[in-house]
Amino acid sequence: MTTGIDPFGTVKTLQLPGGGVRFHSLPELERAIGRDVSRMPKTVKVLLESALRNFDGYTVREKDIETIASWHATDSGQEEVSFKPARVVLQDFTGVPVLVDLAAMREACITLGGDPRKINPLVPCDLVIDHSVQVDYFGRPDALQRNLDREFERNGERYAFLKWGQQALDNFSVVPPGTGIVHQVNLEYLASVVRTVNGLAFPDSLVGTDSHTTMINGLGVVGWGVGGIEAEAVMLGQPVFMLLPRVTGVRLTGRLREGVTATDLVLTVTRLLRGYGVVGDFVEFFGPGFGSLTVSDRATVANMAPEYGATTGFFPVDRLTIEYLGKTGRSDLCSLVERYCREQGLWHEAGDEPDFTRVVDLHLDRVEPSLSGPRRPQDRIALSMAVAEWKKELQKTFGKGDRQSDRNGESMENEGGGGVAARKAGGSGGDAVSLQHGSVVIAAITSCTNTSNPQLMIAAGIVAREAVRRGLKAMPWVKTSLAPGSRVVTDYLDAAGLSHPLDALGFSTVGYGCTTCIGNSGPLPESIASAVETHDLVVCAVLSGNRNFEGRINPHVKASYLASPPLVVAYALAGRIDIDFSSDPLGVDSENRPVFLRDLWPSGGEVERVATGALHARQFTERYRTVNEGPTQWQSISVPEGALYTWDEQSTYIRKPPFFDNLSSGPEPPGSITGARCLALFGDGITTDHISPAGAIGSAQPAGEYLLAQGIAAPDFNSFGSRRGNHEVMTRGTFDNIRIRNLLVPDTEGGFTAWLGGEDGTAATLPIHEAAMRYRAAGIPLVVLAGNDYGMGSSRDWAAKGTMLLGVKAVIACSYERIHRSNLVGMGVLPLQFLQGETPATLGLSGREVFDISLDETLGPGQLLTVNVTDRETGLCRQCRVVSRLDTPVEVDYYRNGGILPAVLRRIVRS
Repeated sequence: MTTGIDPFGTVKTLQLPGGGVRFHSLPELERAIGRDVSRMPKTVKVLLESALRNFDGYTVREKDIETIASWHATDSGQEEVSFKPARVVLQDFTGVPVLVDLAAMREACITLGGDPRKINPLVPCDLVIDHSVQVDYFGRPDALQRNLDREFERNGERYAFLKWGQQALDNFSVVPPGTGIVHQVNLEYLASVVRTVNGLAFPDSLVGTDSHTTMINGLGVVGWGVGGIEAEAVMLGQPVFMLLPRVTGVRLTGRLREGVTATDLVLTVTRLLRGYGVVGDFVEFFGPGFGSLTVSDRATVANMAPEYGATTGFFPVDRLTIEYLGKTGRSDLCSLVERYCREQGLWHEAGDEPDFTRVVDLHLDRVEPSLSGPRRPQDRIALSMAVAEWKKELQKTFGKGDRQSDRNGESMENEGGGGVAARKAGGSGGDAVSLQHGSVVIAAITSCTNTSNPQLMIAAGIVAREAVRRGLKAMPWVKTSLAPGSRVVTDYLDAAGLSHPLDALGFSTVGYGCTTCIGNSGPLPESIASAVETHDLVVCAVLSGNRNFEGRINPHVKASYLASPPLVVAYALAGRIDIDFSSDPLGVDSENRPVFLRDLWPSGGEVERVATGALHARQFTERYRTVNEGPTQWQSISVPEGALYTWDEQSTYIRKPPFFDNLSSGPEPPGSITGARCLALFGDGITTDHISPAGAIGSAQPAGEYLLAQGIAAPDFNSFGSRRGNHEVMTRGTFDNIRIRNLLVPDTEGGFTAWLGGEDGTAATLPIHEAAMRYRAAGIPLVVLAGNDYGMGSSRDWAAKGTMLLGVKAVIACSYERIHRSNLVGMGVLPLQFLQGETPATLGLSGREVFDISLDETLGPGQLLTVNVTDRETGLCRQCRVVSRLDTPVEVDYYRNGGILPAVLRRIVRS
């Protein structure tokens, strides 16, 4: 992207072996405006170059350039700037609703008198289909093919829609199912670090519709996750509007000790930075320990930026970046990337320490083997303390006495107690034990945090190899799975001879995509699920992913732990979470000798030797040469051509959304919210999983009842994620997570609320969707009250879309996670924030009051507003002050338009 305008005379030519390329020189800008930009964080330099290159006097002004060039460590975060990323990446869960919206916008454009072909991506967009594979089959050699077949059976309609989009839209490419996960495909193939268009070189940058887009920061590429709503605007040529960021520097010293993995590092970083409070910050790594981390290690840490709350987790370009490009088949880029980054001050050298808003020290040599859980990624536990912490959690969090007793206090040491009989590790088959509290029922090496890291995957393979040599097997109640992030992983595991031992332990490849950590773990075997339900067991999942929020992994699993791939293998062998690996054996070998984890764990030197022999650049070039072809099922899908999509009124997957119904040519003035009722009152830590659940759809849930009414049998429900193109399903799924707790109905768990619409003042407990529809029929607007970190987690646009379609006009929370707040604005829902130190509890709000919020033409960014709260029983009225979290003038404009998409559509039609 470039306008060709050079307001400061900064365009220079960079001579390369293959010829010259032009670029906007930051040192030249420094001379032109007399400001020192050399000590800026490198992430801010990328923002500055983008503003300079995309200057048009309207969306990017001279003021924006000067504002970024004036970035100062002590007063950042106050002024708004615009950023135009070079490209957009999408995954299919979030990409399908994006495409649905674009298709609907094309029709609305005609209604408003515009040209529908103007609704077209103006920047390159790559959609990777990776979130629809589910682990139905596992632990068998044909699991991959069977799961792929089932995936196409479930999602053929969605995939045909995506193929329509590929031919109908310009700049829109689809990577078919069975190829890899979006972040790993981005890291290994799509990213170029420096791009060249029409002879102009500039930094690669992007936004993505998955919060873990930040994984690409490990390659020195600035990018982060946004909601699908904001991504659509970028696709249509609009910048991302943001406050000039604070930048937290993380100084790395030392190096990781023997036996400590990149997963242990990232769990430590997540806990550390959550403690410092970096929500909304750019985080940039530097220091003497920087060069000890491989690009794969860096990508592992960068992937988890949403878990420590940051916008980015950036590792600048250095010699290891260049080596990685060569090793992954992109050697043609190496000269350009190094020369450009050195010229622009984007190259990391030993001793570099830019000016940061603050600096956090991380001593790599103090990192220790770790887990995180049982409910949040930031809840790191030293592996040495795992047993003690589990015992505390079992009592404190789950209300259970010990792992041997069920809720009735009956011993479960025998089959009669309702447990699942299984033989002990290394036993003869006659030793029977039962499923108990703490039993590990899912052990998943799952993309995307760790499977991009060859050292971690090879370590897991070596642990499996040594376990097989000693005669160990995974416990029979453990659902084991391996979901590599790309087919290259299989290539080097095969080359190293490690695929066979992984298969032998049940870690057969189940698919190439996001599985367990997105809730696509598939059902547990019936005997396991039945025992869990019958005895109200607290069973566990151990996975190498990045999310373990409650209710996310599997509806039968209450405790989930994040761990490195080799530890996942170890827990599959143990079959329980309460094992002390330092003293408890994993089993016994054929000679009845105990086998400990230390007997299986490889040295760092062994891992490197295996990786060097098994990993080759040709594996990447060969796999990605045919990246857009896909399996035969994909190739056989035929779709109609044309600029407009033909909606099928009978479809339960793809439906025309109502977002543009009755849209006028111009926005209405903002109106006050009067007579509102509270739909839900939440405490702290409500995630987008709680708001818009992923995973399975239950027959008794409103979404399941809707599908049954449409003639869809329960086995064909598929997942919430797969039906994101159907607003009827997703609206019914909003606030319907099985573990959500609405304080309006404190004795319930799940998607229920107190309906407060009765004229006599009485209340009734109803499903949230039913209550919202009753309020809508009565013309009553709704609000949601919440505590801290509202909307943390995945960047799900449906968490905001569903909120809007339920009739919620405002959310009032103590604090917000960045992406969800932005998404609420994007859907025309007003985010308001209680004053510092105030909460619904301190203000005495029960949620049963009537709420009035006055709004008028003076509405501006960060404005203090008054909420009038009237007690329904006494009629007494009181006031509380809140802050409008419309943070920028552009967000105010979006809100006035009813959201970002109506604003962009009106702008396109006017043009």
